[in-house]
Amino acid sequence: MSGGHALADEDRAARWRTVAAATGPADREAAEAGIRRAYAQAGLAAPERIVWAGSPLAATAAVLLLTGKEEWLPRELAERAAGTLRAAGVEPVAGGAGASVREAVRTQPWARARQRLHDDLGPAGWAGRWALAAAPLWEVTRALTERVRTGVTEALAPARDQETAVRLALLDAVLGQHDAPWLAAVTDEAESGPLAGVAAVARAAGWWWPYERVVIVAERPVELHRDEAGRLDRGDGPALAFPDGFALYAWRGMPVPAAFLEQLDELTPERIREEENAELRRVMLEHYGYERYLQESGAQPVHRDETGVLWRIALDGDEPVVMVEVVNSTPEPDGTHRTYWLRVPPRVRTAREGVAWTFGVDADAYHPERET
Repeated sequence: MSGGHALADEDRAARWRTVAAATGPADREAAEAGIRRAYAQAGLAAPERIVWAGSPLAATAAVLLLTGKEEWLPRELAERAAGTLRAAGVEPVAGGAGASVREAVRTQPWARARQRLHDDLGPAGWAGRWALAAAPLWEVTRALTERVRTGVTEALAPARDQETAVRLALLDAVLGQHDAPWLAAVTDEAESGPLAGVAAVARAAGWWWPYERVVIVAERPVELHRDEAGRLDRGDGPALAFPDGFALYAWRGMPVPAAFLEQLDELTPERIREEENAELRRVMLEHYGYERYLQESGAQPVHRDETGVLWRIALDGDEPVVMVEVVNSTPEPDGTHRTYWLRVPPRVRTAREGVAWTFGVDADAYHPERET
């Protein structure tokens, strides 16, 4: 791929990166024009109604009402969704929206655009285009969209056997701004070609659900907080928040309850030891600081070798906490090397023995070519 093409692909990625991270009110006029254009480009009649919802959660609740799944929706969410639909002139009854037209509006045009570019650029050229224009956004956006899906599912499915219906409703969505990675790869088609309508909605709004007669569109988030690796991350509030109050909380990409963050500034070594959830305990330790925790817990380093440092924390009325401090040889995105603390059995007496135990082998058999 020539230098000019590479710069063009990087520019595409930069422009669509801005779209993917956009927050604030949707441009409703532009989004609705884009929706009608997308329907026309798919050979479909324009939708009779376009309904706006305050978040993917509210939009999914409305979709479930229109697909006959309201009997197990949380009452408050069901009533709110019904009110949103009626205000837009849509009765919240099963079948009221008609069949999903996502395949015609989004999936088929994308597949044709991808094939045309593959034919024009060749396999290597297409791979290069994807690597420069789309891949930088793909992993970050995929993690974000899956986190949204999980948050919506947890809020709308009171029982595990109802999760499938919510997941299926979410699969009817076009991801709007979060379709940025693949739109970056086919920008020419998205500017003035068959995907121009879909791209216009992506620039102006969040997720949207296209049906024969009705389209449900979600607002964009009002807050988005991420760390240097692109993961959702905030220690003092929601990492992702929508205008209707739907919010997701995370610490360095790991989902956490809202109430959990409120207690972080009041942590003590005792509270950390009492936490049963290993992932939440890790967040507590990272926030509190491992060095501080070890100092205030009366921990003592009992052994040190090339694999790490073995620490032991005596607990009244319980077996001691024994941990191995190891440093990851693979650098983080910011160039630092992350320290990990591995919980090992109290019987462990050396750092090597502890690290070997985590791999399920004896210390004598543990001879890694490279520490990780």
